[in-house]
Amino acid sequence: MATRAGLNTKGNNGSANGGGAASTPLPPAKKHWMAPQGVRLTAHAAEEDTTARQAELFYLQKQIQSQTPMVIVLEDGEKIEGCIEWYDRQSLKVRGNGRALIYKPAIKYMYKLGEAD
Repeated sequence: MATRAGLNTKGNNGSANGGGAASTPLPPAKKHWMAPQGVRLTAHAAEEDTTARQAELFYLQKQIQSQTPMVIVLEDGEKIEGCIEWYDRQSLKVRGNGRALIYKPAIKYMYKLGEAD
């Protein structure tokens, strides 16, 4: 059976895409590169974030060790009084009349109990 020129879609090597250089895979390093989510590529911004993070950690550790009574003002205006028991990147645990787990983005500001707000 004869085929007309141009209708045969198989290449020289028998592959359906025509074969040759187009069918060879790219080396692994050339496929694509995506930065992990949450990573900033600017060195200057990373240094500022690191400095601010270290200052926050130092302040929280100092308040935990000294059991300083704190007032935490939330974004909605609610005030929570108590001592910070522990913290992580996302939250603070405060012991006052009860215990509260506070999501950090909900915090507007905080100060030591007895200081003027």
